[in-house]
Amino acid sequence: MKVAIAHDYLNQFGGAERVLESLLKIFPDAHVYTLLSDRGPVRDRFTSAIYGTSFLDTPFIARHHRPFIPLMPLAISTMRLKERYDVLISATAGYAKGITAPPGTYHLSYCYTPLRYAWEHEYIPDVLNPRRSLAGKFSNWFVSPAASYLRRWDFKAAQRPHAMLAISRFIQEKIKTYYGRDSSVVYPPVDSRLFYFDAKKKKKVSDERYYLAAGRLLHYKKFDLILRAFSNLELPLKVVGSGKEGARLRSMIRHKNNIEFLDFVPDEQLRELYAGARGLIFPQAEDFGLVAAEAASCGTPVIAFRKGGALEIVEEGRTGVFFDEQNVTSLIKAIQAARSIAFNRPYIARRAKAFSFASFKRGIVGAIPLEIRRRKAA
Repeated sequence: MKVAIAHDYLNQFGGAERVLESLLKIFPDAHVYTLLSDRGPVRDRFTSAIYGTSFLDTPFIARHHRPFIPLMPLAISTMRLKERYDVLISATAGYAKGITAPPGTYHLSYCYTPLRYAWEHEYIPDVLNPRRSLAGKFSNWFVSPAASYLRRWDFKAAQRPHAMLAISRFIQEKIKTYYGRDSSVVYPPVDSRLFYFDAKKKKKVSDERYYLAAGRLLHYKKFDLILRAFSNLELPLKVVGSGKEGARLRSMIRHKNNIEFLDFVPDEQLRELYAGARGLIFPQAEDFGLVAAEAASCGTPVIAFRKGGALEIVEEGRTGVFFDEQNVTSLIKAIQAARSIAFNRPYIARRAKAFSFASFKRGIVGAIPLEIRRRKAA
């Protein structure tokens, strides 16, 4: 099949970009269309596959894209596919599903989440930070109309695809609530070549002495909650990631020797960090939680907030522990409870095989109508 993949933007490397890598493994000749691209943060991983970008694709906007979010619906709506394709897959947390598919192209949308800034205002601080005086001054009159506009556009764009897939049951419910559409669940894949349980190597880890937190340093991911909890506990913590909250978070632990920040680390080092951790701290309500699934694939228990995709990854008491409130007291109680459990790490890794690449591939290919697959095979 001739396949096009629409991706929101390529100026950072996170869970969505790992999924894009997996889609390109399934469809290695696919052409990628994206609003904008910055080769640095994504380490040139997708350069050869990019086939089209929007008028927002400038170095300045790629580095500072968030103020330009209100322009992204217009940018994606004016993009056109340069060739005829059998299938268009929009892998999106907001904008890519709005790209125009020509007649005869089957549009399948793989939805990470409905557009957060449009539907859930707790995510707005990641766009317009009210802690800054200028943003605080203008946010009241700017954010509400912008969110209303984005909400109307996002609903209309979500009616374009022929079919929708959700990354979790949590997102499946949001698709039904916000868009009025049915969808099937296909979990994002963990790359088992990178993240796996190594029983032999595990024996060399005498005692997991640190806890781990990983991901993009954004407001909604609640890294500040983790830092406050570990400042009280005085237990070793490693934080892996970068993002706009980085400077503020580092300022919180200037005099704390038990907390260490690491910026970008290669995948092999990240696997070692997962495998050597006593537990992964996962305090946010995530759409799925690829970081949690990767940690579990390495046999590492997850201490997670009881909401969102974590409910589909963590088995209470066997592969991790939940906490019920996003506050320091609740998180500390969960960490202490986890310390008393002798987790079976091989079992944790086996449970995580539900998030395999093979399952992901079956789900994606199986969502393409059989008549299209048969016609192209013939």
